[in-house]
Amino acid sequence: MRYRITCTTNHPSFTRITHLGCVTTTNLYQLLSEEDAITRLRNGDSFYVERPTGHVVEVLIAQREGRDYLKTEADGEKPDNLLSLPDCPAKKPIGTGTVRGVVAAASHSVPFNPYWGA
Repeated sequence: MRYRITCTTNHPSFTRITHLGCVTTTNLYQLLSEEDAITRLRNGDSFYVERPTGHVVEVLIAQREGRDYLKTEADGEKPDNLLSLPDCPAKKPIGTGTVRGVVAAASHSVPFNPYWGA
């Protein structure tokens, strides 16, 4: 599958990426960890960054100090294509949000008597 990276979540040190926000070819949004993206790249999937529109840069696996990480191929534009992407929206913790009660409509409290006609 091919993924377009639209946002990233950075480690607090801002020197590495922890998660990637990706859109698939079927317009499905997914938030993947860097490790998961590396595994998918090794298994034949591809990732790219498109900034500005029409300027596509492929994502590669690189290694530094014995650790794999993701980077974009050299494009002569920006050396930090991934780190310059906007932050991914934070996921809401489970159990947050508005809880709404449901009240039955008045017409549902009356016993149902079907009329079949004569």
